[in-house]
Amino acid sequence: MARVICVGLGPGDPGLMSVEAWRTLSRTRHVAYFCKRGTRGNARRIVEGLLAEGAAEYPMKYPVTTEIPLSDPEYSRLLAQFYDDWSDRLATLAETEDVAVLCEGDPFLYGSFMHLHSRLNGRAEVEVIPGISGMSGCWTATGTPITWGDDVLTVLPATLTEDELTRRARDTDALVVMKIGRNLAKLKRALAAAGKLDAAWLIVRGTMPEQQIHRLAEVSEAPYFSTAVIHGQGRRP
Repeated sequence: MARVICVGLGPGDPGLMSVEAWRTLSRTRHVAYFCKRGTRGNARRIVEGLLAEGAAEYPMKYPVTTEIPLSDPEYSRLLAQFYDDWSDRLATLAETEDVAVLCEGDPFLYGSFMHLHSRLNGRAEVEVIPGISGMSGCWTATGTPITWGDDVLTVLPATLTEDELTRRARDTDALVVMKIGRNLAKLKRALAAAGKLDAAWLIVRGTMPEQQIHRLAEVSEAPYFSTAVIHGQGRRP
């Protein structure tokens, strides 16, 4: 039996991939990657020119992204079927040859591969190559450490309720917020209520050529894959 190898690609800059990730991509003949319909996806863009010559590619096109609400039962049904189908296909491929699955950031930190990993358990040999997380690339781009001394770091998805965002932002020292997009206005209100909006930064496409860094209070729109950070101010020698 061959393997399904999930390759953590890091935050976006190909130079931040691990040596093991590069080695795997240079020798694997089957490569799958997540993408939105009509696009190649960020993961595929990161590895442009790095795949083995003649490698077969398998774009795993999400059936839905933001077209219907997360709370709609149809959203969960469509995605569950999507992951079921692709786990079947990957398990079949891995009966004879290794197949690499591309994943931005670190696969086990909010990565889509987790949904395949749970379905492939016991059906195929699975290997995961960790990567630098997207949030790490973003806070490093600000040029300021995210935590000091005894700071507590909290990571939040902006899809939480406004009250929950406010409570958790108020109760932490350093903060990372993911999945912003349409949740930007809600997030700004929550951070303002927590007294932390003026300390927040927004990083768009961190480590990529088109990277942008803004004061969160000054922006009126943000992509879904943008990250907000608030730096801790803890104990310093």
